Amino acid sequence: QVQLVESGGGLVQPGGSLTLSCAASGSIFSIGTMGWYRQAPGKQRELVATITRGSSTNYLDSVKGRFTISRDNAKNTVYLQMNSLKPEDTAIYYCNALSRTTPVDDYWGQGTQVTVSS
Repeated sequence: QVQLVESGGGLVQPGGSLTLSCAASGSIFSIGTMGWYRQAPGKQRELVATITRGSSTNYLDSVKGRFTISRDNAKNTVYLQMNSLKPEDTAIYYCNALSRTTPVDDYWGQGTQVTVSS
């Protein structure tokens, strides 16, 4: 089992920045790709960014150039640096981890609220 704990959410003005962190514990040796998803009120959860163990990244088109995902395998932590935030970035952000086992296990954090508003 893997436990994920997010931190770093909050209220920020448009154009501001926030950094989210997600610390993994438990069977961390089994963790492969990690990522961030978000869910705004009344909308479906969407993929924001992912990063493999080898640090290959993938981003939602609307956050490219503004958000950066990174990971520190030694600290079992994944980060999401969010710059130039917009009101439409307001959502609950969830950390996700996929196992390297077969079948693949899917782990989620509890979510952290990000609100972009003046």
